[in-house]
Parts: sequence; structure tokens; C-alpha cells
Amino acid sequence: MSPVPLASGSGTEPPKPAFPPPAPVATQSGPNGIRFDFNDGCRVTLPEGGWRVRLRDADTDNVLFETELEAGLVLSTKKYYVRFSIEIWRRDAGPAAQPAFIHHFCADDKPVLIQFPVGTIGDIVGWLPYAVKFQRKHGCRLTCAMSEKLIALFAAAYPQIEFITPEQVRPERYYATYNLGLFFDDAECVWQPCDFRLVGLHRTVGYILGVDPAEEPPRLALADESRPLEEPYVVIAVQSSTQAKYWNHPTGWREIVAFLKEHGYRVVCIDQKPTHGVGFVWNHIPYGAEDQTGDRPLQERARWLRHASFFIGLSSGLSWLAWAAGTPTVLISGFTHETNEFSTPFRVINYHACNSCWNDVRLRFDHQDFFWCPRHKDTPRQFECTRLITPEQVKAAVRRLPGFGQLQQQR
Repeated sequence: MSPVPLASGSGTEPPKPAFPPPAPVATQSGPNGIRFDFNDGCRVTLPEGGWRVRLRDADTDNVLFETELEAGLVLSTKKYYVRFSIEIWRRDAGPAAQPAFIHHFCADDKPVLIQFPVGTIGDIVGWLPYAVKFQRKHGCRLTCAMSEKLIALFAAAYPQIEFITPEQVRPERYYATYNLGLFFDDAECVWQPCDFRLVGLHRTVGYILGVDPAEEPPRLALADESRPLEEPYVVIAVQSSTQAKYWNHPTGWREIVAFLKEHGYRVVCIDQKPTHGVGFVWNHIPYGAEDQTGDRPLQERARWLRHASFFIGLSSGLSWLAWAAGTPTVLISGFTHETNEFSTPFRVINYHACNSCWNDVRLRFDHQDFFWCPRHKDTPRQFECTRLITPEQVKAAVRRLPGFGQLQQQR
């Protein structure tokens, strides 16, 4: 995303907002025709009459903005959570005069909207617990707007939260709104208080919402909790949205599948696509893995994960879903630093190779370039971050899993 969250349009069309915009008129009413809300940062609308306005951070006591105007709109620069204090005087009031209006942000029992981007799985799985923390901290009536596919995964697990799609948002309802995202070009920290590449993909939302950034997995609601296979099995996911995210070792997955089967496990692949790629590079379901790919509900994939002995995947949505399902997760990634994802003792990265370009604030990820490799593209070192992760390194992580090898001993 960009600092101003816009989605690309086509042709001569203007870019479309990534989220439904706030109500055109501030939703809260004060005295003397003053209106205000916290739906695009802090917004204050003043009628004719001459005013002096001060916006303050109530937690730090810093004055963030102060101005005089005849009438019009005052809008804060910061769009992430700040416990704003609004103080308004008549412009002709003396220096000792009491404010004509004071309001301190207080969301207790007020409707608050948190908007999640559509088209991503792992981000939302990692971010939802911070929205829950916000609701608990402020006692608000929380609405979460997200993809319908993800609503089915969470709604029954969080009955105290209203889940809606972006199309169902009615912006005039809300006291405050917060938009979540990865803001790559936000040098002025308008949408996030600190760069997400420094604090991790999921923890960044703790900072955006002003809650404890410590990670915790979300609860999942599964329509079917039954075990899909009687035999012990391992779930794998090998596909991703860009080649840098793949495990690029040429024989890696084939060797791992054979290794797992030798130890008595069935190996099930639950990617959406059995084959994915661009141009002359295509990535296939590994030889020997059972094919449970397809455009299936996330609840079904979560069911496969919940009963698996463990999961092996990449820095992608299904690894986050495995974490949420409580499944021991072997996560293979070199283009991200370990701090980028949830904590797992089975994280696999090779620090002898180039690594962590995703978390380098000097580099800008290109969503349009399937072969993005910012340091070594079109050289013999391209994608070495995972190409040099060996099957033996992954096997070593698997061997550390509690209970691994017991099946072979029982045979």
C-alpha cells in the first residue's frame, strides 16, 4: 500500500480508494454547530464565527496542531490511533478564557470501525488479535470490515464483534475508524507510528491501534471439527505470490516429502493452486504429495491444519493460518527476517546467504514483479536466500518437533 491508501485503477479512471472513505460530514455533534469525529484521524468542522483550535495527544501532552480560523475543517496529519484531545476557543476570547468546547477521545460503548484490506490471508490472521485488544481496551462496539471468506473463519469465534464486508460499511455510523495496511512509502509516518519493516508484519498493527504489540493467534471458528484422515499426516504449502517467497532449492520439496513418508506420515498439499508461475518459471505440487489443492473455503484448510502432526510452509497466508490453528509450524523463508513473522522455534533461514530484503527499509517491494530480487536480480545469486536453504537444514528443524520419529519406532 501507499501512504495514501489507494488501489490502482485502469485506463483513464482515477485510482480507487483501498477502503470506503469516511462520511463527508463529521459524525459527532458538539455545541455551537461544532462537529467532530475520529474517522480520518481527528476531524473538526467549525461554522462561521472565528475560532482557535488545538489538537493535543492526551497521553503525551504534546500539542500536535494549533490554529485560528474563521470557519472550516481542521484535520490531523496522523491517521493511526492517537488519544486526541480537542480544545476550541472563540477567537476573540481572552488568554484566561475557558474553552468553548473540549472533547477527549473516549470510545467506551461507541461504534468503532477497523478496516482490513481485501485479498490477503496472512495479514488479517496476524492482525485480527490486535483489533480484539483494541475492543477490550476501549470497551467500544467494534465492527471489522474484511473479505467475506475471512468473516466465515472468525465471526462465530468473536460474537462480541460485528463482521461486515467493505460493501456493507456505512461510514456515518462510526465515532472512529482505523485503516490497517502495510504502508511502504509512509516516510512521514502518517498511517503508522513506525515502519512495519522494523517491527514485523503483524506487530505493526499493535502500533497502529495503540495496543500491546505482543503477538497472539486469533481464534478460529470451524464448521467441521472432525479429523480428515485417520492416519498421521503432515500438511505442506509450497506456492506463493512471488518467486522470492518460494523455497527455491531445486530438489528441496521432493526430498522433504520423501523424508516425511519414510517416517510414516502422509503428506498433504493444501495450496489453492497445484501449479503457479509466470513466463518460463512454474512451480508445481511436489512429487509424492497428496493433492488437496483447489479454491476451497478457508475453514476447510484450517480443518486440515488443526489435525495435522505439523505444517511446513513459506512466509505466506497458510503458515499464518497454521499458527492460528495451533499447529507446529516449520516456516521456510529467506527474503524476510525472522522478526517479520510469528515466533516459531522451527523457523528456517540461512544467514550465510543474502537475506531479509523485505525488511530492509531502503528497498521497496514491487508487487508487479513476480521475479523481484532487489539485490541480485538477473545474476547467479538471484533468490539465493532460499536456494541455499538445504533439505538437511529443513530436516533438522523437523527433527526438533516434539514426537517426531515416534511413528517410525512403532512400525
